[in-house]
Amino acid sequence: MSKGFLIIGIILLAVITFGIVNIVQNYQTGNELDYYLLKETAEAAMTDAVDVGYYRLSGLLRIDKEKFVESFIRRFSENVSNSRTYDIGFYDINETPPKVSILVKSETAASIEGEALDVSNKIDVILESKYLDNKYVTNMTRSGKLDYSEVDK
Repeated sequence: MSKGFLIIGIILLAVITFGIVNIVQNYQTGNELDYYLLKETAEAAMTDAVDVGYYRLSGLLRIDKEKFVESFIRRFSENVSNSRTYDIGFYDINETPPKVSILVKSETAASIEGEALDVSNKIDVILESKYLDNKYVTNMTRSGKLDYSEVDK
């Protein structure tokens, strides 16, 4: 009789262990996927939101806030899991120089005593250019075809 209870106890312990491992794996995998999705989506949305006209005139990078938020929400919503709820917060959006701070909170499908596990990822993205000056604007200004001396005023 005691061997039967021992086997039942071992099976019960194995089931509980598998359940805990599944919850921890869901939490860790969700965190990693959310982070990389947040990173790639923010970079792509910033590239989409670059104001090309301003760059051509001044040689400086600038993003449009509304276009960035629209592009980010659209891209993020296309790639998320339907089994989780997401809360997106934009904490800082600078147009010049282009910098954004985003916090994404999500709840896992698993819950303990009615409380869902929260996953939070925050990222700060700065868009930089490797060019120190815009050759197109410099050549056009030197030839006398353009006068953009008061662009930033």
